[in-house]
Amino acid sequence: MSCVVKNIIMINTIPKIKHADYGNFFLIAGPCIIENDKNPFEIAEQILAITEKLKIPYIFKASYRKANRSRLDSFTGIGDIEGLEILKSVGQQYKIPVITDIHNAEEAYTAAEYADILQIPAFLCRQTDLLVAAAKTGKPVNIKKGQFLSAGSMKFAVDKVIQSGNKQVMLTERGTMFGYQDLVVDFRNIPRMQELGVPVIADITHSLQQPNQSGGVSGGNPEMIETIGKAAIAVGADGIFIETHPDPQKALSDGENMLPLDQLETLLEKLVRIRKVI
Repeated sequence: MSCVVKNIIMINTIPKIKHADYGNFFLIAGPCIIENDKNPFEIAEQILAITEKLKIPYIFKASYRKANRSRLDSFTGIGDIEGLEILKSVGQQYKIPVITDIHNAEEAYTAAEYADILQIPAFLCRQTDLLVAAAKTGKPVNIKKGQFLSAGSMKFAVDKVIQSGNKQVMLTERGTMFGYQDLVVDFRNIPRMQELGVPVIADITHSLQQPNQSGGVSGGNPEMIETIGKAAIAVGADGIFIETHPDPQKALSDGENMLPLDQLETLLEKLVRIRKVI
């Protein structure tokens, strides 16, 4: 069975995902973090309307807690259970799957009660106990490739999940560290990770981060989001990951590399056209 066929089968197993049979890429998108009990619903509703129109399978993303902040006074969430309850409500209200980050084994079991898919942050992709715990929840697991790892190294992360009894694994390319405060995307990583027989997603917003700029806040190059997205679809990425917000300048986390929500539809229309060509 080819990697492409395996990847389509994997996507179809995700609860509530729509349009998985249309041959399109799928989209993971939403705000960086649950900021309050209002904007997650507004963002999900707007994105869902766009993806329904374009026949793009959609997964809502938001972190309920951010554990990897540079500064002690950075916003980390409104409360774990409060954030998870909102995340679950978004999925129930719009009948779409939801995904969120986890940071330790205990969080895996807690978050699995609320989220359809568990995501392993890039800097934790080698943490064996975390990967095993995520696998044992039975939920699909999206592992972000470490900024410090090669595509081939991700075989071992995938193996940890599969050998723990869970074959529902996805990998996400999110750039490789270039010096201390910049990232580059090696697009060879997408087909190389697909050779592992799992869907591969291109994170086209985090891959444009510039970590730990002056003041302890990450910068970014959001003007390059379209460029990275086009290239990712052109080389055959199965999915696209985008953090988006109605007003990135007012976002409480990662606003410097987010896509303004009002630009999302135009971008996706272009990516769909590229997908059809290839």
